[in-house]
Amino acid sequence: MKVDGKHFRTIWLEADGATVGAIDQRRLPHEFIIAKLRSCEDAAEAIRSMLVRGAPLIGATAAYGVALAMRADSSDAGLDRAYQMLIVTRPTAINLKWALDEMRTMLRPLAASARSDAAYARADAIAQDDIVINQGIARHGLALIEAVAARKKPGEPVNVLTHCNAGWLATVDWGTATAPIYLAHERGIPIHVWVDETRPRNQGASLTAWELGHHGVKHTVIPDNTGGHLMQHGMVDLAIVGTDRVAANGDVCNKIGTYLKALAARDNGVPFYVALPSPTIDFAVNDGIADIPIEQRSADEVATMTGRTADGRIETVRVVPDGSPVANYGFDVTPARLVSGLITERGVLKADRVSLAAAFPERLSRAAE
Repeated sequence: MKVDGKHFRTIWLEADGATVGAIDQRRLPHEFIIAKLRSCEDAAEAIRSMLVRGAPLIGATAAYGVALAMRADSSDAGLDRAYQMLIVTRPTAINLKWALDEMRTMLRPLAASARSDAAYARADAIAQDDIVINQGIARHGLALIEAVAARKKPGEPVNVLTHCNAGWLATVDWGTATAPIYLAHERGIPIHVWVDETRPRNQGASLTAWELGHHGVKHTVIPDNTGGHLMQHGMVDLAIVGTDRVAANGDVCNKIGTYLKALAARDNGVPFYVALPSPTIDFAVNDGIADIPIEQRSADEVATMTGRTADGRIETVRVVPDGSPVANYGFDVTPARLVSGLITERGVLKADRVSLAAAFPERLSRAAE
């Protein structure tokens, strides 16, 4: 995707063939800073601190983290140490474990002397595969937008509601929920995005709005609680969100607040779609509500807010009274019954076990191993 006309990915291998470059998403939207990851410890901290975030990008970063580890110590002990260091950084996004398992399975049979080059090659392939997958999501999701556009008056925009950031910043490129939006924009379809601010980290206001604006897509930032009102008044044509993990039964785990948007969509007859790359499917989890671990994050994310002052300073202020307890559940689970369809690289699927298994039999068989 583009930032002021220049193409960027979220993560890449630098010219030295060893260092990994990544956009520091903690600094957006006020500063555009490139971070340099030079060790597995750097990659782990990048994931933990949310310098990088979003399930697909977390997976790609973990893969590069293993490559960085193999450059320093390609022994079995080094491989195991890297795996254990990275696997604990974020508990909810299944892409993290998927990427680490891919790397370990590929590297374990190799001689130690061959592991560094092989690890970098596989990490690059995982990053490139993510782009291809998201382009597939774009094509299949575009049909949903085109169907709505066909019912509109000439020039009237298709209004899409999204939540959190499932854009190119959450992946290597294109995004998941935003991929069909970007493709529709490129095809000249009038489109407008309602961007949930997405407290407590404001990933909608600070990330989704930033990337849509820099790519030239019309959008409006709204408070999280506005979506139901917009739906009641016919101002939302469809909702498209991302996901950090999809259970075998079609339940969807995504940023906290997604479930409430799905309930409002169902009550108002608004189609509610979830865009996901296949590595996000977890066939080992049968029931999303019962079995997906929900990350609880720091109270400071709720109690404080960071922004730019009128004189240009970046400041963090406290918005919760001292002494008030804070609960910060990072995700919730939307039951499959509320999902109109799952937009994948292999088509738009019903959110159920049969459809997921039929579309991705290879992932089902691997989960059974």
